[in-house]
Amino acid sequence: MPVSFTAIDFETANPSAASACSIGLVKVVDGAVVEREHRLIRPPFPHGEFSPWNIRIHGITPDRVADADGWEVHLPFLREFAGDDWLVAHNAGFDMGVIRATSEALALPVPDFRYLCSLQVARRTYHLDSYRLTAAAAAAGFEDFAHHDALADAEACAAIVVHAAKRHEAPDLERLAHVTRVRVGAIGPEATRERSSQHGPMALQ
Repeated sequence: MPVSFTAIDFETANPSAASACSIGLVKVVDGAVVEREHRLIRPPFPHGEFSPWNIRIHGITPDRVADADGWEVHLPFLREFAGDDWLVAHNAGFDMGVIRATSEALALPVPDFRYLCSLQVARRTYHLDSYRLTAAAAAAGFEDFAHHDALADAEACAAIVVHAAKRHEAPDLERLAHVTRVRVGAIGPEATRERSSQHGPMALQ
């Protein structure tokens, strides 16, 4: 089905969600990938220390990001790349947390985005022993990719959602979320306002 969205994946320098060091973006229009982008990010101070564990996972070292642009450059690019798209990520809470934490670390406004988690979509689409990205992507026919490369992971995530939309005959992400009973998430000031309106006025501090 002709779904359109932007798939996103981050790698981080250490366990801090504010330590984004790599971003992969894949734009899908009418069910087909039309644009890809991979960028290294210089993590913001004081979140820039690279842990040996994270380096083993993704292979990114401090010297590779020393001359990279910071999130203050990449955030406007993300907004431009995604436009009005919903974002899609595998275990989306992690990636949305990176957007929020890295933005807040630099006192930048958290961007408004709706998002859908491909992990949750996969759980309601396939019958697998594991729903890790590699397993779910294989079920969608996307195999042998460089896992923990941000661009490759974003492409795998995109493949899962496109394949799931076809299986569920969903013409857009809103319908896919409905038929799979996956909650649509939101980040940014608009999401905060929505939560505030749902729970009444916030108490004065």
